[in-house]
Formats: sequence, C-alpha cells, structure tokens
Amino acid sequence: MTPREAEIIELIKKEVKPALGCTEPIAVALAAAKAVEILMEQCPDCRTEKWRAHADFNVLVEVSGNMLKNGMGVGIPGTGMVGLQIAAALGAVCGKSEYGLEVLHELSGESVSRAKELADSCRIKVRHTETGHKLYAKVTVSVEDDHSSSAVIEDDHDNIVETSFDGNVLHCTQPGTGETGATGKSTLDYKLTLKEIYDFAGTVGYEDIEFILESRDLNLKLALEGLSGDYGLKVGKTINSGQYKEVFGNDFMSYAMALTAAASDARMAGCTLPAMSNSGSGNQGITVTMPVIAYAIKYEVPQEQLARALVLSHLTAIHIKGYLGKLSALCGCVIASTGAACGITSLRGGNYQQVCSAVKNMIGNITGMVCDGAKVGCAMKVASGVSSAIQSAVLAMDGICISEHDGIIEKDIEKTIRNLGRIGSVGMQNADSMILDIMVCK
Repeated sequence: MTPREAEIIELIKKEVKPALGCTEPIAVALAAAKAVEILMEQCPDCRTEKWRAHADFNVLVEVSGNMLKNGMGVGIPGTGMVGLQIAAALGAVCGKSEYGLEVLHELSGESVSRAKELADSCRIKVRHTETGHKLYAKVTVSVEDDHSSSAVIEDDHDNIVETSFDGNVLHCTQPGTGETGATGKSTLDYKLTLKEIYDFAGTVGYEDIEFILESRDLNLKLALEGLSGDYGLKVGKTINSGQYKEVFGNDFMSYAMALTAAASDARMAGCTLPAMSNSGSGNQGITVTMPVIAYAIKYEVPQEQLARALVLSHLTAIHIKGYLGKLSALCGCVIASTGAACGITSLRGGNYQQVCSAVKNMIGNITGMVCDGAKVGCAMKVASGVSSAIQSAVLAMDGICISEHDGIIEKDIEKTIRNLGRIGSVGMQNADSMILDIMVCK
C-alpha cells in the first residue's frame, strides 16, 4: 500500500462508520453520555451505574439550527418517541461515549423507561443557539444543583471538542481534532479529485478495502428489517409489494428503490439496528450503498467487484460533501445518490468519462432537493434519489450527458462539483433559515 492509498483509506474510515439512530439526536445523546460520565468520574458519590440509573438529572441541550431541524421529528431507537429530549435522556441514563455514534448500544427496556420518565418530567430543556457552527451541540447535566458537567460537539457528529466540570474546562481540543478519533483534517484537506477516486477504487489492493463490505452487511440487514416490518411510511415495503407490480414492476430499479427506502423507513422510525453512515449521515450511508448492493445481488456480482464499486460510491459522496459541510439545506440524498450512480456505472463496466457523465446527470437533475429535517418521510426522498441514480447511470453508459452549456454543469467535473457545493453551502442559507422557521412555528 502506498502512502497516498493509506491516506485515502484513512479518510474512508474517518467518514464511514456505524451509527445507531439518526446522527443528529445521537450526537446529542453522545454529549449527554459524556457529561454524565464526567460527573461519575469527578463526584465520589456518583460513581456507580446504580446511581446513574436513578439520578434526577437536569439537562440543558443547546444546539445549532441544523441540529434542531434534523432532531425534531426523527424516531429514537427503541423508544417509539421522537426528538432531542428523549435522545438526551437516553444518553444520560445509559449512553457510553466509548461507542461513539453507537452510544446507545447498551439500550435496555429499563433504561428506556427511566429515560421516558426524565423526558416527561420537564427536566430536559432544548434551546436553539448560534455559534457559527452548523453542527453544534452542548449538553450540560446537573444533579440537585450540587455539581454540573458539560460536553460540546462541533463540526463532526462524534467530535467532542470540550468538556467541563463545575464551570472549569477539563479538556479542550483545537477545532476539528476531537477526542473520538478524528484526524484534524477536513475532507478538502485530502485534495481528492474524481479521477483519483476512480483510479484508486480500481487499483488499490482488494485486501486493503475488503473492510468496506461491512457497509453491505449492516445496511442490507437494516433494509431487510424495513421490508419485513411496518416502519414509518412503509415506502420500501410498498414498492416491494406484489400488490403494486403493475405500477413498480419487478425490475432492478424497483428492487433498488425498495431496498434503499426500506432501510431508511426502519432507521427513521427508530429501529434498533445500526446503519453504516457516510459523512456523518446514516441515510446518506444507506443511499450511497444500497442501490449498488441491490445491483450486486440482482446480477450476482463478485465480492471484490462490489467492494471496489462501494469504495467509488462512498468516496464520491465524501468528496462532494466536503464542499457542502456536514449539514446544509441541500438534502444529503442528492450527494449520496450521486455516489450510487457512480457505483452502478462502474458495475456496468463504465469508464472514467462515463462516471463523470453520471455525476453531471445527477447534478443537473435533483440538485434542488431541500432538507426539511430528518423524519420518516426521508424514505420517499431516498427512493427518488435511487431512481435518479439509475437513470443517470444508464444514460451515461449510452454516452448521454448533460451539456456544459446547461445550467450549473461545467465541462470540468471538479468545477461542476464545486458549483453544487456553492449552491448548498452559500446559495441556500436563506432557504435553510426559512425551513427552520416554518418547522418550529407549526
């Protein structure tokens, strides 16, 4: 493995990781868990799990607008409830910060009951705050006003940048260096291009990327759970139902849409299975992988070929997301399904120019899809993204590509990607604020 290959694999492992539940409320749960762990470390009378299970915590959750938007309406695993209050309560009662985005890994019926009591007791307050970070959460926990502790997360969902006890800072990191394994480098610092991504996916040693198949295992299990249960809006289950074959048919597109939407159905409705996330988003991880996995299942693709396609898909989404930031007004489905379009193009034997065409077709198609918060309805957007990804890949394989004379498309693929990033990160800021205003004023 060359040093550059090792660096790219470092980026994949940094941005592709398991997450149990929607990552915005899970980030709040992680901060709450860390704050309680500090109390347990610092207070002699607070060091047992028995104390933790029965303590009357007072919890203040302060979050950025984007965190609030994405945490308001999404199901929290194992609770049948939605929102940041129950997420913070669970983090306080049973969360383990060592698990990162799987902070609620040790969820139990007893801990859920206790968390619901806390959430119903008005002891947990959620406030909107602006700090200049689109991804920001600070959770302060106190017990009977004797002692208090806090943990702050910024920029990445598992990036704990500051902790304190009784107002004294215990630990503070430089921006972007977090204590949960972050490298201190932003995605753009890796200076990737789509050409390098394409070449890397095709030439890196299989043994060095075989780990990416874990994203298949986790997300396929979640999809099958969504198809078997009655989660959310049942988008995937409905598409897969034989009752509507005259509408959806029984082809690859309907199969890919069903699997991908079913995984989102389950995750958004609070399923207790983890998803393999991409760039801090479980839904993005689902959408970037499941259409590619569906193709591999449908056409019996060898494991190595699938792994290379998944690396291409994941890295393309990571690369594009670098220009947008972790949270934006642009739906992550746009970025993730663009990655999936590349993966499908690769599995169909596409070359680099055809992969570029697939990206341009996607960016020229569904760029305007907005994010109005994480919720069960995301499964419908995911299904739309999958349909667009397959359409874009098929057109690209036929040599059809949106012209550089059209809209925001440029002849240079990197300029096209940057245009998408500017629209999502700068151009849609007012839309982001308006969406949040609408949501909180209903």
